[in-house]
Formats: sequence, structure tokens, C-alpha cells
Amino acid sequence: MHTLDGSVEVVEFTPTPEQYAWTFGGVAPVATVRPGTALKLWSDDAFCGRLRSVTDLPGTALRMPFVNPQTGPFFVEGAEPGDTLVLHVVDLEPARDWGASALIPFFGGLTSTDRTATLQPPLPERTWIYHLDSARRTVGLDLGELSLELPLEPMLGTVGVAPAAGEVRSSLVPDTFGGNMDTPELKPGTTVYLRVNVEGALFSLGDGHYRQGEGESCGTAVEGAVNSLVLVDLLKTPGPAWPRLESDTHWTVVGSSRPLEDAWRAGQVDAVAWIRELTGLDVLDAYQVLSQISEVPLANAVDVNYSVATKVPKRLLPVQRAAYGGVHDRLRALVR
Repeated sequence: MHTLDGSVEVVEFTPTPEQYAWTFGGVAPVATVRPGTALKLWSDDAFCGRLRSVTDLPGTALRMPFVNPQTGPFFVEGAEPGDTLVLHVVDLEPARDWGASALIPFFGGLTSTDRTATLQPPLPERTWIYHLDSARRTVGLDLGELSLELPLEPMLGTVGVAPAAGEVRSSLVPDTFGGNMDTPELKPGTTVYLRVNVEGALFSLGDGHYRQGEGESCGTAVEGAVNSLVLVDLLKTPGPAWPRLESDTHWTVVGSSRPLEDAWRAGQVDAVAWIRELTGLDVLDAYQVLSQISEVPLANAVDVNYSVATKVPKRLLPVQRAAYGGVHDRLRALVR
């Protein structure tokens, strides 16, 4: 676990099951925090720990719609609609020595769904249990004749704020407020920028993944409870249209919509806007630059809205000004 500069206030919070948030919006805050605070949090897995063996199947073990529990929301002092909430993910560590993945009826990228309906029956339910090797930093899966060992690469599937206009949205949905984006880019060392929609921002996070492939094909990653360390900051500058992420190597915009090409377009349009902010280029020149340097991995192609990440490599884009006044580098400097 990383340590922080001694001037940073650290607040710890572990929710009880009664405190889990199942939506963005419509939930009272569990705590109030000041900008500059570090939060040490525990978050349950998307299945609420109910899938523990291969005999635990979603249809009988899960209590729909109570899946994808969030830790929060947190009220940020001074946050007003239109501001930019800044969350820097310092650390993510597994809180259990196992993770679970599953096939859920009529859910996933390669089955009939309620949106893409066919006369075919659902795929059979199945649960897979991955075992964590802390020393090797791997997750392993026994498939009978084949044993699979994969690198441990923790990420947060879900980070978001309360939506605008009094909306209440399921924790399974990604949109402009963030939410269930399921992008592997949301990992330690990443700074998240979200537009504040309501007083206090009311942000929550959760849906820890011990690893996930791009696209999350079957609809579930290696789902696992996580301990997270997150720095909270606030900027009195206009928040982005879509969630923006900054790492040491990339600026990234996550667009979410259906159909998939509209999720791609949303991220591309805001990436053009971000390039303009960073460089001073006009819109068509920024569009041209993006066309030649962008990297566009799928985040998820399975959720209520699909999510696509548009990544801009820092090494290929000379900038006139740092993103958001250099807050990413400042927060990284706090981490020892």
C-alpha cells in the first residue's frame, strides 16, 4: 500500500450491507469530506460475495436488482453544479483471496438480451472461481485439463457522481455522470475528472475487478472485493461533458451510449474538445490530430449503455497548458 504526505487527512470507511448504494442519485451521503482528503475504502464485489463456489449460480444466489453495490455516496464540501470533481486512484488491493465470474441469463455480449431479443434460450448459467496468489500477483483458474494463471491487474468498474435534474440511475448504468464504465483504464495511478451535477457531488465507487479484458465479453470480470485509497480534490472550473481520465501516459475520455458507435462518437467529440484545451488548436485541426494518434479500446459492450475509451498518448501531443492546471502531477507527487 502506498503512503501519503503527512499533511493529507485520511478518512476510513467500510460500509455495512445496509449502507450499500444501488443507484447514483437518490441516496443520502454516508459522510462529508473536504477537498484534499484521502479515503481508505472497502467495497464489496458486484455479486455481494454470494458467488463463492462453482455450485453458486446467479439465478439462485443473486438478489436482483441488488447487485453492483457502491461505497458511498460522499458529500464533497464546496462542490457545486458545474465544478470538476477530481478523484485520484492511489491504490487498489484485493480484499479476498478469491474472485468470481459468471454467465448470467440474457446478459453478456454473445447471447440474446432484452435489447437484442431473439427466440433463442439463454446460455446456461455457470460460475468460475479464481484464486489469488498474493506472492505471484496472479489470479488462477482451474479448467480441468487446463490451468490458467493471469496477472493481477485491479481496477474499479464503477466511479460516478449523482446525475443532474434529480435523476436516479442504476449502479449498472454508465453515462455522462460516470457509473458502471467497466474500463481497465480506471486503475491505480489514474486521475478521474467528473462534472458535478448536484451540491456536494455525491460520488460513489465500487465494482472491483481483479482483472478484466477489454469489452468484458461475457458481462462479468474477475469480480472481487477491494480495498481502495483515493485522493479527493475539487476544481472551480467547468466540468467535462464526459468522464475524463489522466494517467502518466494518456489522456482518456469515456463515452457511453447505445449503439456502440454513438459511445465511440461521444468520447471522440470530447477528446477533440480536450485536445483544443491542451493545445489551442481549432476544432478541425484537433479533429485531424485525434484521427492520427488516438487509441480506442472498448471498455464494455455488455452494460445497459456501452462504453468506449478514447485515449490520447501524451508522448505524441505537444501541449501549451497542463490538463486542469497540472492537478494529476500534483496528486501523484503526494504519493510516496
